[in-house]
Amino acid sequence: MSEPYDAILLVSFGGPEGSADVTPFLENVLRGKNVPRERMLEVAEHYKQFGGVSPINQQCRELLAALAAELTLHGPQLPIYWGNRNWQPLLADTLRQMKDNGVRRSLAFMTSAFSSYSGCRQYREDVARAQADVGEDAPEVHKLRVFYNHPGYIEPMRERVRSALDEIPAERHATTQIVYTAHSIPNAMAAGCDYEQQLTESCRLVSEVFPGQRWRLVYQSRSGPPTQSWLEPDVCDYLTELHKSGEATDVVVSPIGFISDHLEVLFDLDTQAQNLCGQLGLNMIRAATVGTHPRFIRMIRELIDERTGDTPKACLGKFGPNHDDCPEDCCLSGRPPHP
Repeated sequence: MSEPYDAILLVSFGGPEGSADVTPFLENVLRGKNVPRERMLEVAEHYKQFGGVSPINQQCRELLAALAAELTLHGPQLPIYWGNRNWQPLLADTLRQMKDNGVRRSLAFMTSAFSSYSGCRQYREDVARAQADVGEDAPEVHKLRVFYNHPGYIEPMRERVRSALDEIPAERHATTQIVYTAHSIPNAMAAGCDYEQQLTESCRLVSEVFPGQRWRLVYQSRSGPPTQSWLEPDVCDYLTELHKSGEATDVVVSPIGFISDHLEVLFDLDTQAQNLCGQLGLNMIRAATVGTHPRFIRMIRELIDERTGDTPKACLGKFGPNHDDCPEDCCLSGRPPHP
């Protein structure tokens, strides 16, 4: 390492914090993407059901506070900044503040456990765009590795699933299925990354401590045109088929692809999927996300320690720790290049 790091940067998706924010926020999210405007307006209605407020920014504030307390106790003693891709505080504004404060070299924790264009490369592209906006002497930003198989992610997820299972009488566990969900992405995008492989491995690692408990990985929140193929099955389609099969009396739905209970979890699972299960007579218990679980916060510190000290890279399973520096062809979008 040629120079020490002098700051930590939390990079997240961002979300509206009032009704007036919803449409401009979604326009930021969908800029350059082939998503029909009708779909955008449909999603806008989801936000308006919650007063136009996404919980993701508040969840980032809570994560920042927990991480600051962890670093104060254990180090490294580095200031923490926060910038979003799609809404205030925007990355360019945060990098400008970091530059004004004399920050030269930062480590970024990006709020995605898995490798995909949306969860990796697009974050890096947005950081590069923000650095270009800031101009000369914009801080360097080095991304921490994805953590889908880190014990600090898997162990809290096991706790969350166990707590959900405990809400179901033990005599019904034989007819209970764990349904893991993640954000769907286009098949063309999935072909250029390890998203499906990493998700499947995370589900397997969590399920290891529940021997004999059936599980399935499904997807949610697709937003592309009907003509475009996306990862399937959709969670609601799968729950319907599961009910028809007569194989399950209960389901534990675990949003393993998300680290906090933001709006897509609240709407797609706690509203749509829960309402569907009520109609089907299928008992659904939704497992919590990792949020600010102390082991997860400690994991972030451990990822920082890997890059600032001599802490070994922790991981579970068969794939080993992910790379620190993304190769040139990492997490391609799957879209044809611009002419």
